[in-house]
Amino acid sequence: MGEVRKLQKKLRQIENLEIKISLSPEEKYKISRKAELRSRLAELQLQLSGPQQTLGIVGDGNKEKMKRQVEDAPETLSSQTPPASKILKGEAESKAAGTPAPAARQRAAGGNEGETAGLQDATELAKVSLQSREESGCSPEELLRQEEAEFSSLKASWEKARFRLRLLEGHNDIVTSVVAVDNLVVSGSRDTTVKVWHVPTATEQKNLGGHTGGVTCLSAPPPEYCRRLARSLSLSDKERFILSGSADCNVKIWALSIGQCVKSIYTFNAVTALSFAPEGDGCIITGSDGGKVQAWSWHTFQNCQSVKAHEEAVTSIQSQGPLVFSGSAEGGVSVWENRRWEREPLQLLHHWSNQVTGLSRGPGGRLTLSPRGDRVILAYGRASIKILHWRTGVISRLTNHSSITGVTDCVHQTGGILIGSCYDLANGESSLNLFSLPQCRYLASLTWPDAPRILCFAAWTTGSGDHRWVTGGRDLVVWEQLPSSGKNRGDVTVKRDSLMDTTVLESEYDTEEDEDTNDYEDNEDGGAEEDGSRGSWPRCVLQ
Repeated sequence: MGEVRKLQKKLRQIENLEIKISLSPEEKYKISRKAELRSRLAELQLQLSGPQQTLGIVGDGNKEKMKRQVEDAPETLSSQTPPASKILKGEAESKAAGTPAPAARQRAAGGNEGETAGLQDATELAKVSLQSREESGCSPEELLRQEEAEFSSLKASWEKARFRLRLLEGHNDIVTSVVAVDNLVVSGSRDTTVKVWHVPTATEQKNLGGHTGGVTCLSAPPPEYCRRLARSLSLSDKERFILSGSADCNVKIWALSIGQCVKSIYTFNAVTALSFAPEGDGCIITGSDGGKVQAWSWHTFQNCQSVKAHEEAVTSIQSQGPLVFSGSAEGGVSVWENRRWEREPLQLLHHWSNQVTGLSRGPGGRLTLSPRGDRVILAYGRASIKILHWRTGVISRLTNHSSITGVTDCVHQTGGILIGSCYDLANGESSLNLFSLPQCRYLASLTWPDAPRILCFAAWTTGSGDHRWVTGGRDLVVWEQLPSSGKNRGDVTVKRDSLMDTTVLESEYDTEEDEDTNDYEDNEDGGAEEDGSRGSWPRCVLQ
């Protein structure tokens, strides 16, 4: 079993080495051994499979097993995201009524108090859910039947889903970030360029060069904020702008129709995360490789605020109404309120450390966020996705791969579904896993031959309601949903992982020792081997 763990760690290190900007001869040698290590790992897993293997996870007694206790209480989050004003109002009412102690504080009290708190929280959720059912006029049994029928219909529709894939060729290095604007896809790459693509024809429209370091993040301001800037620059009201952040410490604002940089902001730090906060006059929120979160006025482009928010690199920033969420390499999550007209617009509402999120993985960690209502979906490069109830600090866990050699690089919520990327370190297989919202029940997995590791994701729907997605990493690929009644075959294979079928949400208090292993432990030479991304640029870019 010890050899299995070491092989898994080495493969994780190799995968991270492959996305470094430059490689030493020693690193190239390590990468050349990937096929050999995968073959040996497969051989060992086959030998150890059988009674000792549970749900694709090799175990040797209590130390290595992963319990799969499914919470009986259904989620109470509405399928529609509540208005941000209501979110903040609810928080004020919660404070006035006396906010319950966060789960982390209760765990620190010792004994089984943390587990008891989790069970109490589930009980409260069940009570609220039961009350809402009673108010609807339907019996619990009828509502459960309705929910099950809706889920079965959704699952059946995704089992028949067909997509046409189109490769967008032009970048000569890893694509680190993608956004969609109307019929355009904008991609940022480690090759220092931002490219604009016309989706219907799958052609490159613009090549925006100007950064001197790898592009790490992109963001698209809403149309009304684009109009304000366009008027000040004497451009068309229909002009759309894109923000790009880079390791060269600059944020650039690009006008898409003319393909020019209209403003460049020097931040004094490598920009590793970026988001536009559409409140009041609007502001640009950036995160740095040193853990700093900064706000920049959309009106003057001056710095409004600078806060040392995290101990390590800020790897993800997302906005939701007047709320801003930041996540860092060490596993911490902060929730901010954007106070619009204030000179320092960001007010910290909550900070949950890695002791609460359970995402402490040492230097070089990657954490991506996807907020929805009172929950934040967290992807952190392991087989599970974590769900943080950001008001209370309660953590749930959702299995995204039936083997501990699976890693999740990005998550996205769109059209009532949660999409998680999945890459198997042991065999190099890549897929997208789909879950229904808000219950997070497994629907299906989508893959295609020789699918590369997916590092970033964007999604939108067409006028007819069909899905269009774009995935980035080694390849930049547009996904276009095809009519299920069409004669042409799709490029994507839809499959179901039976080992994930029965997994809904797991209690965070279950053991997860397989995921808590240290990626910086002993190497075959007896020394400490780093992840390969430690201290390197890619640790900040997997948005």
